[in-house]
Amino acid sequence: VAGTDEAFFEDEIDEQTILDLYHEKSGILDGEADSEVDLTSEAYQIWKNAIDADPTLKPTIENLPPVIYSTRAHDPTSGQPEGVLVYMKTPEGNDALALINREGKSITQSQLAILRLAECEPETPAMPKDPDHHKLVSEGVQHILDEEKSSGGQLGRPSGARFRTYERLKRHAQALKGTLFASQDLMNAIDLIYRHPLRQTATDQLNRQLKSGIDDHQLADLVVALYQDERLCLVHESEGDREPQIICSMGLFQPRLGG
Repeated sequence: VAGTDEAFFEDEIDEQTILDLYHEKSGILDGEADSEVDLTSEAYQIWKNAIDADPTLKPTIENLPPVIYSTRAHDPTSGQPEGVLVYMKTPEGNDALALINREGKSITQSQLAILRLAECEPETPAMPKDPDHHKLVSEGVQHILDEEKSSGGQLGRPSGARFRTYERLKRHAQALKGTLFASQDLMNAIDLIYRHPLRQTATDQLNRQLKSGIDDHQLADLVVALYQDERLCLVHESEGDREPQIICSMGLFQPRLGG
């Protein structure tokens, strides 16, 4: 019974979390935020497995236009209701996924869970587009933009390489301030990370090192090296003109009788 003195969970769990579980609050079972390296690795492995199995998919997929969409049959559950999956690139260059139900609400913050929900076989038939598809895509885009503002702003998700690298190096640089180890290149690199998205190669490299437990000094050396080689960030000429870009979307709906 919730509220007794006896602990029923090995890990601490607060009263609000118990209430959220009781009311099946959206996202409460997601656990810790996905690490970007896991999402990147899984997405790459899906891509590699697909083109290894059928090399003709490579040019087909690479030539798909932006904002492409499709719909597949989906057997809804309480945790995975009908809705639309949206994949977009934000104005700050961050890749993001959203899963939006028929009511226009986000179902989960777990990027890996959303990615896995998109799984289907090559023979899976497409269904006709739901009348609410584009409206729900719009809701998904707005959710992603709002989420980016509230969880790290232009630095992206707190679990991402850009956010984690920036926060660690900012503290590290502050600790070095006034010492012989203070570095202008490090300060310039930190500023660049704040103002511009990381290159994909830098993201992958930083994710690997962050996951391996790199210390602050080593992280600073790595970032400075990437900065000096101009391999750290994608610097856009006209920052004010950047807009969110919808890459693709997938409707997940139960087939209707006669549909």
